[in-house]
Amino acid sequence: SNLVGDGHDVMGAELVYGPKGAQEETVRMSFEGNDTYSGTFHVGDPGMWTYRVRAWVDEFGTWLELFRRRVEGGSPESELEVELKEGSSLLERAAKKAKGDDKKRLKSYIKAFESGDADAALQGEVKELATKYDPREGAENGRTLEIHVERKLAQFSAWYEFFPRSAGKPGEHGTLDDAAERLDYVKEMDFDIVYLPPIHPIGKSHRKGKNNAPEAEEGDVGSPYAIGNEDGGHKTVEPRLGGMEAFERFVKRAQELDLEVALDLAFNTSPDHPWVKAHPEWFRQRPDGSIRYAENPPKKYQDIYNVDFECDDWRGLWVELRSVIEFWAEKGVRTFRVDNPHTKALPFWEWCFRTLREKYPDLIFLAEAFTRPHQMYALAKLGFSQSYTYFTWRYNKSDFEQYLGELFQSEVVDFYRPSFWPNTPDILPPYLRTRPVFQARLVMAATMSSSYGIYGPVFELLENEPHPDREEYIGSEKYELRNWNLDDPQSLKPLMTRINEIRHANPALHNNRSLKFHYVDNDQLLAFSKQEGDNRILVVINFDANHAQTGFVHLDLGALGLPGGESYHLEDLVIGERYVWEGSRNFVRLDPHYFPAHILKITPERREQSFDSYMAQQSV
Repeated sequence: SNLVGDGHDVMGAELVYGPKGAQEETVRMSFEGNDTYSGTFHVGDPGMWTYRVRAWVDEFGTWLELFRRRVEGGSPESELEVELKEGSSLLERAAKKAKGDDKKRLKSYIKAFESGDADAALQGEVKELATKYDPREGAENGRTLEIHVERKLAQFSAWYEFFPRSAGKPGEHGTLDDAAERLDYVKEMDFDIVYLPPIHPIGKSHRKGKNNAPEAEEGDVGSPYAIGNEDGGHKTVEPRLGGMEAFERFVKRAQELDLEVALDLAFNTSPDHPWVKAHPEWFRQRPDGSIRYAENPPKKYQDIYNVDFECDDWRGLWVELRSVIEFWAEKGVRTFRVDNPHTKALPFWEWCFRTLREKYPDLIFLAEAFTRPHQMYALAKLGFSQSYTYFTWRYNKSDFEQYLGELFQSEVVDFYRPSFWPNTPDILPPYLRTRPVFQARLVMAATMSSSYGIYGPVFELLENEPHPDREEYIGSEKYELRNWNLDDPQSLKPLMTRINEIRHANPALHNNRSLKFHYVDNDQLLAFSKQEGDNRILVVINFDANHAQTGFVHLDLGALGLPGGESYHLEDLVIGERYVWEGSRNFVRLDPHYFPAHILKITPERREQSFDSYMAQQSV
């Protein structure tokens, strides 16, 4: 903070902080020069915290600064004695607040001042004691600011999404009990969060068929985003999933496995939702009185209605929507993936999050907002914990250097937490076709961002058949039941497990702020590092899915805290191979048919291996 007083007055300042509504604590701020003061404090439990700057004129500090200048200027002893008496009176005020040994020491300084001992005034201890017990007369408070403290899971998490209705036997509609049996499989891969698409009753009017066909055939299960029918709406579980009791069993099993359950929060309805009949005013109507269905031209969603956040009864609507989140929070759900939040009223989210977190301070919200960057950033500032990103549509080295620079090396990192997803039920990117690309994208998502997610088991089983007209899967699980062979020997499950183990074991991968690119003299190779204390991780990616690529990595040794001119040890945490590098320029070779990436843990230890030996090892 910049603090300015009258004339040459020295300012005193402190941070006043604490959980909102609780007893506050203080920490003294230090002078950094040029009227600038700084201070830090550590937050604790999740919830809203407040802090403010309290400032005042530091009368003893002002006196001491002038006294020191008088001493250095050679003022006569008689003049110094008079000044010391003034300093003594200032110490008397501090001594009234002091206790114990501090009070005794202040009294001894007061006596020294009164006896004319100028050296006593120049001791560091007397300044410390006077500062500690400064009476802070005339203190003024700055504006109170708020910080929302979230769980570590909001910053560092690995999400795994799957459809419970596809967890049953082949050809049968799965239940949440079937899905609960799959939780061990998810836990074995060391994921943190298991995320379910909407689990509510699905509308029947205008139900979509396979591959989003306009007309459903007999037996088609419909899109889970067309929420609501005669069985209920957003506070109901689809009967074919086993109902609410099955959901409660699912949550209990997840908790036993230390897995967080995330639900999809989709504030849209089918034409059959109870809200449509009870509150038609909550929906946007056409001139002919019909309700406008959802569309994102050229896509049309005749099976879905969007609520109107600005309808005449917006207060009633907002309260009802908030109650949906509260309902599931009471069922043990604290994490939500929010469908298209940027198409909803932004003031709603601000109000909703602020009021809900007063009761549930540990709520986490992931924004599925594929929209304009500044709108995505606005959602983060309103209270979203994480957000989907454009990771899926970044293709080459320069794309990633530019995009990650924006996310992690600008002011955006202060408020925006990205979650990287290589695929979603709606998105099969055009490059996700071969095993090396799946492997590379997994490594990139899991190491570039501290939070990432996978839509599985589509991903680990390398599902890659595209829709002929859209960047989507053919046979999309959004519209039909699918059966997955989780025991497929070609599955990426072992790799996904290892990647998540690496993430949990290395604090460097728990943050985004430390990401730094390192120059590689090959545009097909990207190198970046992350660091937390002595934990250093270097990742090198080959963007060429078909050919081996070689190049020299030029490490910024200073940024990594590595001494120049010495060798250091690197361990590939995926493959298990070990290398020794020396200096900043070192050779790499990545063959996508072997493995398209390095995840290297760097240890600044000298090892007995020559550079020529290392080069020979790389050539092999």
